[in-house]
Amino acid sequence: MFTEDLQLYKLTNAAKTTLEILNLGATIFSLKIKDAEGNLINVVVGPKNKEDYVNEEYRQKNMCFGASIGRYAGRISEGEFILDGKALKLFQKNGVHLHGGKKGLQQKVWDMISQTKGANPSIRLSCSSKDGEEGYPGNLNVEVFYTLTEENELKIEYTAKSDKQTIINLTNHTYFNLNGEGSVKDHKLQINAPKILEVDSKLRPTGVIRDLISEEKDFLVSKRIKNINVDDTYVLNQHNNIAARIYSSKSKIEMILKTNQSAVVTFIPVQLPDHWEYNTKISKKFPSFCLEAQNFPDAPNHSNFPSSILNAGETYLNKISYKFNLVKD
Repeated sequence: MFTEDLQLYKLTNAAKTTLEILNLGATIFSLKIKDAEGNLINVVVGPKNKEDYVNEEYRQKNMCFGASIGRYAGRISEGEFILDGKALKLFQKNGVHLHGGKKGLQQKVWDMISQTKGANPSIRLSCSSKDGEEGYPGNLNVEVFYTLTEENELKIEYTAKSDKQTIINLTNHTYFNLNGEGSVKDHKLQINAPKILEVDSKLRPTGVIRDLISEEKDFLVSKRIKNINVDDTYVLNQHNNIAARIYSSKSKIEMILKTNQSAVVTFIPVQLPDHWEYNTKISKKFPSFCLEAQNFPDAPNHSNFPSSILNAGETYLNKISYKFNLVKD
């Protein structure tokens, strides 16, 4: 891959909110939105320059900043599963197939299909994954449709089709910081999920869906993140229209997540690699958070999890919405 292959596409609405999309991984490169003082701040955390995304160390780390993840987001235990009675093996490392393997969709250059300007600007990109790539069956065609509405809502719609029965689980892996700098420890988070998936030492689901009420990682009622290290799959309450909301009292920006998916993988890293140059002045500790709407990790290996099977000719659909509001305390 060469740096000259990298392209940035920009969407701007009437409120001057600006979204930048990188064609590598159909990645959310930046999102600049006005805070309570009227200043445009970048609420997306990632490498400073688009060329940084092809840095070999970055690619090996597979941090997936802002990327479209697949073919299967999250972990598949031992990279093995049974599909239609046939045992299949995917690329795995240390007992885990993670985020689509050695070269997932996040490491592909996506093609720009169309782009609109004016009210509710949008962009559509696509990529393909060949039959047998990373061990997955079927020639898979994937599209993502980004829309930036006049109400400061970022809508993401993933669709996919395969010519063979396969498995699929796509998501977006954007790291956010609603302050535009520093830490997210002051952010107040609410997730409409009373349960999470139990995992083993390698963060592989055991198949148990357990209650979360009154634990440290329970965000059913809004509370500050503080020093809580989270990397968990929250099982959403399907009767609630809002999956999650998070608020910064500093910028007064609130982000509301809506989705048609059954779970949101919540990732609040203690720190990010500190020798990289980032696009915002983040703190060393708790600099960002991810809310990744998707199906359950390792679903192909657990009959009690929602099915991740995509039959030939069917259309996969993942709808994600991040709505940004200014809210006074």
